[in-house]
Amino acid sequence: MALSNIEKEDKYIYRIKKMGNMRVDAVVLSDYETIDEDAIEQIKNVATLPGIVHYALAMPDIHWGYGFPIGGVAAFDVDDGIISPGGVGFDINCGVRMLAVEGSSNLVKNNLEVIIQRLYESIPVGVGERSEKKFSRKEFKEIVENGAKKVIELGYGYDADLERIEDFGCIKECDFSNVSEEAFERGKDELGTLGAGNHFLEIQEVAEVYDEEVAKILGVEKGMITVLIHTGSRGFGHQIATDYIRFMRDNLKEHNKNLPDKQLINAPFKSEWGQRYYSAMNCAANYAFANRQIITHLVRKVFKSVIGVNVRVIYDIAHNIAKVEEHVVNGKKIKLVVHRKGATRAFGPGNSALPEIFKRTGQPVIIPGSMGTASYLLVGTKKAEEMTFGSTAHGAGRALGRREATRELSTERVLNELKSKGIKIMAKSKKGIVEEAPEAYKDVDRVVQIVDELGISLKVARCVPLGVMKG
Repeated sequence: MALSNIEKEDKYIYRIKKMGNMRVDAVVLSDYETIDEDAIEQIKNVATLPGIVHYALAMPDIHWGYGFPIGGVAAFDVDDGIISPGGVGFDINCGVRMLAVEGSSNLVKNNLEVIIQRLYESIPVGVGERSEKKFSRKEFKEIVENGAKKVIELGYGYDADLERIEDFGCIKECDFSNVSEEAFERGKDELGTLGAGNHFLEIQEVAEVYDEEVAKILGVEKGMITVLIHTGSRGFGHQIATDYIRFMRDNLKEHNKNLPDKQLINAPFKSEWGQRYYSAMNCAANYAFANRQIITHLVRKVFKSVIGVNVRVIYDIAHNIAKVEEHVVNGKKIKLVVHRKGATRAFGPGNSALPEIFKRTGQPVIIPGSMGTASYLLVGTKKAEEMTFGSTAHGAGRALGRREATRELSTERVLNELKSKGIKIMAKSKKGIVEEAPEAYKDVDRVVQIVDELGISLKVARCVPLGVMKG
């Protein structure tokens, strides 16, 4: 692979100096071998957008996406910068929640098949699956404006869960009036559903602990059973993205006329359309927090009924989101609209946005692998705040597109490999098994090694899968 105009600056740091219409440099944090050439063109395009600050960033899990690459981070000045649906993604606040199962790990292992079967029966999974839980329009409005807090009030969890969710499970700058009727119709029956694609629920065991002190504070120890939930705002968020891409195309033609890629459609952040999208996007983010909260409630019920144990939240983290944050750039603290598309927040110890329980450790960070590979619990750092607008990688990142995976792999082969590792799987779709096979993804161990060595998030524990549930 020959990438033009890319210079190695340091180990895992590559820079493309601004050229043509680029307003800032593009910086890639990766090893050269896994850099996706198409995604690099996309991050160079991001560097052309109005109001971009410092540089456009690519994480080690970077791969091609809609407009912005997945694994892309870009920050825009709140006063003269933009907000872009493509810089957030269609699955708004697609995030990851890690749970800890209290009690003996052998109790879980001895009942694993029953537990997975019960989870599969309890949590709707697959494309377009609907939930049996019905909420009135008034309740739905309150959920998308109050997030996890509202569904906890409705009986789906505990107040103590909230401090273990990014933003305490609710982003306040939101207004249901900015959500279309189509988005409401798509979202009203999907709360408490997992979805399909790369979404999953996984039962894991903590195989290794790297930092005993931090692990103890986070409530994690070697041999413990954990549950990972990976899902987002479902059709509700997808429709909001679709709506505002269309609105911006119809109403902001002059503003967007010189884009290098039409998928980078955007609005000035302070404009009417910028503020409407920001509000609706936050409604979708709150929906996703509530969705993972309801799924947590269902997981708790299964573990309690099958083996009589409790389940607690370790942390819930968002990716695919744009947030207004204060960062120091060139020695000056300024307000920025930070887009994290397939990237995740990684604030360090002492950050004022964190609850007291994480002030010493830094924000927990969860980087899942693919089914059949490890997932990691890490913590954010001050270096991330200085270097990446407080951001890190969000997962392994795709190495093969879904069509490529379907061409190159077979269901039988993937299932046999999982079986050889002793991993139980429940899946609605054979196609989904192939599309999400471990071979379709980059090496998560390598991705985590890079972010750890760079110091933008630090390893705490490594978890290995025991059982997987997919759409």
